Amino acid sequence: MDRRMGARMVKRVLMIAFHFPPLRGSSGIQRTLKFAQYLPALGWQPLVLSAHPRVYENQGPDQMKEIPSEAIVHRAFALDTRRHLSFRNRYVGWMALPDRWVSWCLGAVPTGLRLVRRYKPQVLWSTYPIATANLIAYFLHKLTGLPWVADLRDPMTDVDYPSNPVTRKVYRWIEDRTVENCTVAVCTTPGAIVTYTKRYPHIPASRFTLIENGYDEENFTDAARAAASFQRPPGRPFTLIHSGVIYPSERDPVPLFEALSDLQRTGEVTPQRLHIVLRATGHDDYLAGLIDRYNIGSLVSLAPHIAYRDALTEMLTADGLLVLQATNCNHQIPAKLYEYLRARRPILALTDTIGDTAAALRSAGIDTIAPLDDKEGIKAGLLHFLRQAEAGQAPLATSAAVAGASRRARTAELGRLLDHITATAHAKRPVTQGSTEEV
Repeated sequence: MDRRMGARMVKRVLMIAFHFPPLRGSSGIQRTLKFAQYLPALGWQPLVLSAHPRVYENQGPDQMKEIPSEAIVHRAFALDTRRHLSFRNRYVGWMALPDRWVSWCLGAVPTGLRLVRRYKPQVLWSTYPIATANLIAYFLHKLTGLPWVADLRDPMTDVDYPSNPVTRKVYRWIEDRTVENCTVAVCTTPGAIVTYTKRYPHIPASRFTLIENGYDEENFTDAARAAASFQRPPGRPFTLIHSGVIYPSERDPVPLFEALSDLQRTGEVTPQRLHIVLRATGHDDYLAGLIDRYNIGSLVSLAPHIAYRDALTEMLTADGLLVLQATNCNHQIPAKLYEYLRARRPILALTDTIGDTAAALRSAGIDTIAPLDDKEGIKAGLLHFLRQAEAGQAPLATSAAVAGASRRARTAELGRLLDHITATAHAKRPVTQGSTEEV
């Protein structure tokens, strides 16, 4: 670390995050990585406590160079229960509670304590959706007394999530401990805050705050250089890209596939007019079966994971971008949406019109929205979108919406929050005569 930077930074935050390079394929990586990248400029040194890379099924060096030199990264012992502790791919259920990476606790808690003793961070920060991360932070908070920012992002539990009742009970226990003990709980959507304030009416509403996801301008600058040489092949059909995981329950594509099957049969959509690419779905086998069942292989294709910058380049050169978000996720916004907005390409959103995803799109000036769970609504919405896009009239994200969603802007929000927490903690700390404070 640069000595001048180290001398200037007297504040440190211990960041507990499972999703961190060399893991790839998850949009959650960007949240922690970009916070770590931009916090040093705000006077905060990130201490990142992540998991040993052996637990990552999909890993690569794509974004390792983006980890800032100021960051101190420790990767604690962790195993994946399914891959490392199973026999013939079977294991006892309690070995994966709350998730398959619960063994991370065994390495992360003692490693975290060593980091606290050595570097004396002022704040703990943990980020979901790996429930074990919040469990680790809870233990460290109890053992050290440090203020704790719980980056919940989305609610940990719902009426039917997790689907397994035992897992849901464990998740709810961790969620209760998190909300009741953290200093601040950060959500990424207004709907998530509403959910939590209703679920925990005895907790002050001021404990919940909003820091949305975003996009990184530097990554897009690199991707734009590659996109500048792109030439659209003559005769290429309108290419609609969905980039990222398609969860069978939260982003069920069956009504879309049914709509495409109908439109193909009537001749309103042909392979010469439309091609949908589903990139890095995480559930290719399931989706391939559906594509065969509905006989839409000439309209829809599956594509493998590619490097993050290449995925951004693909967004910039696509004719349109596809959002899938089910009604049961109305209080969530896909992190990928903010990158879609920055790409300034036409967006077709298949989601509930009253959910947070639709609200974010309308706020950005985009109204090409149709319900994900309604075949007829999809047919009408897709044809309307295609007509607008083919005529060059599809709405694009406004400049103001794009500017406000940058990762730098989001990190500035986090920096102000950390400053406020440390200032408040300092003000409450009793002062004894002649005492000195180590920095």
